[in-house]
Parts: sequence; structure tokens; C-alpha cells
Amino acid sequence: MRGVRITVSWVLALFLAGMFLLIANETLFPATASRNIVFPTIAQASGVAYWEPTGRYLTGLADILAAFLILLPWTRRIGALLALAISVGAVAMHLTWLGTDIPVEFGQAETDNGQLFTLALGLLASSVLLVIVHPGRAKSS
Repeated sequence: MRGVRITVSWVLALFLAGMFLLIANETLFPATASRNIVFPTIAQASGVAYWEPTGRYLTGLADILAAFLILLPWTRRIGALLALAISVGAVAMHLTWLGTDIPVEFGQAETDNGQLFTLALGLLASSVLLVIVHPGRAKSS
């Protein structure tokens, strides 16, 4: 049973670390300024100007930290808890200020059809599962 938990833990860890690194790349280094719509939208909707760029940079760095903590087995649970906190924050932002459909670019009516919200929910579920599944230290007999 421990072997299955270790395997599932590694699969979830690799998935989450990869996704958080991809998200951090898009957050910190968007392809164009018009593609970075999430944090300016939060700043506009909340009235707190610090979301762009300060909140974007802090979130990107937290994503990178979570990814690296998840990759190391002895810090995996801490990384999964950080990933869980980031995912809860993302879902909360969607439910309060962003909505589930986000415009693809500024000034366009085309939306992502809830893909970013679905991704946040998937990362939330994966983080919870990793916290539960990751085995602790092996007990010495």
C-alpha cells in the first residue's frame, strides 16, 4: 500500500510542479501586455492598485516556491499546502472579482469559457489529494 501512495504522490507532485511552473512563467513573463488580463482585472474590480504588478510578482514567486517544495519529498506536504492556499486564492478571486469567464485580451468580447477557473479547481483538487496521499516518513522497526 505504501508503494501505491508513493507512486500517486510522485505523479501528483510532477503534475502540480509542472503546472505551477507554467503558471508562474505566464504570470511573471506574459507574452504581451494585453495577454496579462487577470491581475489588472482584479486591480480594477477590487480598487486595490497593488494587484498589478506587485500582486502578480508575489503570486508568481509563490507559484515557483510551491513547485520546488512539491518536488522535494521531505517538503512535499508543505509545498502541497502552499499550492492549496494559492489555489483557494485563485478560486476566491474568480468567485468574487473575476467571474468564471475571463476575456482573452483587453477590449475583446471573446472569453476563455471558464478554462482558467476550471484549471484553478483542478489544481485545488490535486493539492488536496496530494496532502492526503503523500506518505509520511517510513517507520523504522
